[in-house]
Amino acid sequence: MEGENKSVLVEFFLRGLTDDTEVQPFIFGLFLCAYLITIFGNLLIMLAIKCDSHLHTPMYFFLCHLSVNDMYLVSIIVPKMLLNIQTQDQRITYAGCLSQGFFVAVCTLFECFLLGIMAYDRYVAICYPLTYKVIMSPCFCVTLILLSLFISVANGLLHSMMLLHLSFCTDWEILHFFCEIAQVIKLACSDSLINNILIFVTASIFAGVPLIEIIFSYIHIVSTVLKLPSSEGKYKAFSTCGSHLSVVSLFYGTGFGVYITSSVIDSPKEIAVASVMYSVVPPMMNPFIYCLRNKDMKEALQKVFGRAPLL
Repeated sequence: MEGENKSVLVEFFLRGLTDDTEVQPFIFGLFLCAYLITIFGNLLIMLAIKCDSHLHTPMYFFLCHLSVNDMYLVSIIVPKMLLNIQTQDQRITYAGCLSQGFFVAVCTLFECFLLGIMAYDRYVAICYPLTYKVIMSPCFCVTLILLSLFISVANGLLHSMMLLHLSFCTDWEILHFFCEIAQVIKLACSDSLINNILIFVTASIFAGVPLIEIIFSYIHIVSTVLKLPSSEGKYKAFSTCGSHLSVVSLFYGTGFGVYITSSVIDSPKEIAVASVMYSVVPPMMNPFIYCLRNKDMKEALQKVFGRAPLL
């Protein structure tokens, strides 16, 4: 009981990316710009999808949810980080840290599921075009979203509830810029073996299964596209998948980069910097990828702004 009482009363300290006060204004400006770009870019995608009836399809329904998830993810992390830099107050309550870790876990896993669902959507559209509307019915699409969200929330709750059983003694300093559950577990002075095993198992399953499904889908997509007689048909098919593949590569590539960095480099600061690559960069870059590489999105944005075609 004594350990549990300590856990309830504890305050954590987020060390951020650097202790150098001269660099912090630059970091503040950089992350503020990244946050505003992310919010504006994803709102732009949602506006374009809403205003263009041609984009009221499963593919853009899922893209809209991806944009909402990206905005939510950066809103969980970046504003608190900016507030800490501005006030020079690095404290975060135990409840606040637990909540932040929970929502980050939910958004990250939901992103994996969304990317997997979008790959399946492209697989059905290209490999089974005649039955596409039947398979990807509105009811089925909503069910996929709700099921993915349910699993993501359940996973986040599992790790958060397991975190409540840990006790924290005197080391309350998180060498990170947000409360990542794995980093919080490292501060526990009680046995955290089960927590670490759970993180490894759930991450391997819930992040690995969508990745395997994406690879499986694109193997069949490439095989089908190569059999198309016209080069125009091949180009159109590949162009609809190019944006999604770029987003998948960015998200999973940065995620694996963080995992490799944490395994090879025993430096919390460098791991924190690497974590920026999967938590902040992909949500910021996704709107650029879809707006610049997707012809339908460019035409929709042209209609929204009522000006010359976007390059």
